[in-house]
Amino acid sequence: MRGLIGNKRVEISKEEALQFLKTGQVAHVASVGEDGFPYVIPFVYVYEGEDKLYLHIGNIRESHFWTNIKSNSQISIEVSETGALHPGKKYACQSALVYTSVVLFGTVKHITDDSKKEWFFDRLLEKYGDPKWRFEKEGYPVLPKIELFEIQIEQVTGKHNEGLMH
Repeated sequence: MRGLIGNKRVEISKEEALQFLKTGQVAHVASVGEDGFPYVIPFVYVYEGEDKLYLHIGNIRESHFWTNIKSNSQISIEVSETGALHPGKKYACQSALVYTSVVLFGTVKHITDDSKKEWFFDRLLEKYGDPKWRFEKEGYPVLPKIELFEIQIEQVTGKHNEGLMH
């Protein structure tokens, strides 16, 4: 049942879904706590291909997310982009949203290697930053306060809807 897409008309290939992950901006990450409740939080992320995605938390050693993944390393991630809402012809409830969305399931691994953290922040600045930015000093002196996570992607599905087709 996990990852099942009921409307095959909007389903995209795994390759298209992975390509979309490269350009997506916000990953909504779902973890589950020991109490069984899900918790979703937005993250910036780095995905360059293959079967691994990276995200981080900052100077928060005991966040809700961090506590959840210590007891259950299985997570789900959703990345989406929405477009216009097409109005229905007869009824408002027949309206349709233009969108692309990708959902993945995977397992979190905590990364402590500083060289991998540097790699992550270099990629993060390439993706989200401005090439014109100049900093007073080079490097990443707060790496010890950063928790980096590698998500091993186990399953990925995607959908793309062009809105109303009639």
